[in-house]
Amino acid sequence: MNIALLLSGGTGVRLGSNVPKQYIEISGCPVFSWCLEALAEHEDIDGIQIVADSSWHGTIKAWWENSAVKGEQEFSGKEQELYKKEQIRRKFRGFSAPGENRQMSILHGLLDIQSYAPEDTYIFIHDAARPCLSAKQIADCIRGAAGHDGAMPVLPMKDTVYSSLDGKTIAGLLDRSTIYAGQAPEVFLLGKYLKANQALLPEKILEINGSAEPAVMAGMDVAMIPGDEGNFKITTKADLERFTQIVVQASPDEKGR
Repeated sequence: MNIALLLSGGTGVRLGSNVPKQYIEISGCPVFSWCLEALAEHEDIDGIQIVADSSWHGTIKAWWENSAVKGEQEFSGKEQELYKKEQIRRKFRGFSAPGENRQMSILHGLLDIQSYAPEDTYIFIHDAARPCLSAKQIADCIRGAAGHDGAMPVLPMKDTVYSSLDGKTIAGLLDRSTIYAGQAPEVFLLGKYLKANQALLPEKILEINGSAEPAVMAGMDVAMIPGDEGNFKITTKADLERFTQIVVQASPDEKGR
């Protein structure tokens, strides 16, 4: 079983908007809808748990709750959109409360998922603010985790990388062939990953910056797979403008995916 944990509880303060970035509408659809549809449509994803503040539950559900029920068949245009939303309705498992930081939000989601999924379930963790999630990346992550405790996409470092002890002067040169930039989504075995996070309570978990960090600290076997440079996170206004251009340039049926 594969359950997607979609993180949509961030406030997006760096964007300088009154609305969290994942709820900003682009061409009539909220940012979160792109990756949510991608997850709902994918045959490898069996269920979706969403971390979101309760004040946004109505907004999220309203986006699909009026969809007409469609059968398992191909559609085009408006009917295709209704079918996609029905897939979300069918796979949606519930909401989880945001935590003090991203990792605590993940822990809340894991605890809720544990109530209905076995320990050998793979948890597919993704950010709602990364809307350019492709079907290929979903499949690659799921297949990459097979036989391991987890998997995460990475990108090789293209630039020369240096270390600094004071942030002002160069202290040394790092071997970029051994350094990779981690991306979302990440996939982990529910049972082992939940224990890895619980072991960091109550204080250390608040210092975690990346989803894979608790897994690495716990000695879990996490495979690396090729990342996707197009699967960027919307953090700044420039990121939002970049995504808007992707949507505008795409055909109506593709909506930027």
